Amino acid sequence: MKKQLILASASPRRKELLDQIGVRYIVHPVDIDETPNQAEVAKDYVIRVAAEKSKTCFDAVDSSLPVLAADTSVVIDGQVLGKPKNEAHAKEMMQLLSGRTHIVYSAVSLRSSDRKPETRHFQALSLTEVSFRKITSTEIEGYWQTGEPQGKAGGYAIQGLASIFVQSINGSFSGVVGLPLFETAALLSKQGIKISNE
Repeated sequence: MKKQLILASASPRRKELLDQIGVRYIVHPVDIDETPNQAEVAKDYVIRVAAEKSKTCFDAVDSSLPVLAADTSVVIDGQVLGKPKNEAHAKEMMQLLSGRTHIVYSAVSLRSSDRKPETRHFQALSLTEVSFRKITSTEIEGYWQTGEPQGKAGGYAIQGLASIFVQSINGSFSGVVGLPLFETAALLSKQGIKISNE
């Protein structure tokens, strides 16, 4: 089957989500500096990082296929919670999220080799509110021991064991997982990329 795009990510979650909507892709992960700029607000940060990922990948590959990239950030009190650096950092993040509502921003960036500037780069942003119940220190310790928090924005995976901490969600579930499918499908449609249910 002919490939439809290049995915600028090694994330198994993003691959699973594209598989879910029947998109055929080539994986070409990129490594960029994801340090927030000084005084950069969370929404601008995720949009910028997704755009930089797609551009870095686009510049690195010699292909006529569009390049898709995404970035997801967990935000509370205006603070972007990245991936946990270690056990202490992961526990600190879970304690911060316990019993409270946080925002998950998920930005999508799609670039094509089209010569027309207006169809060369499309972006979209998903905003989801996630409310956690109170989580005990024993639960936080046990959750870390599962290994699931490692490499996850905010130190948790909503599609995994952390689902038992989620009291409610208002917005895009797939956006919290790492690729908002409603927004992604809309961007792909603009590039003429068909998905399985069309």
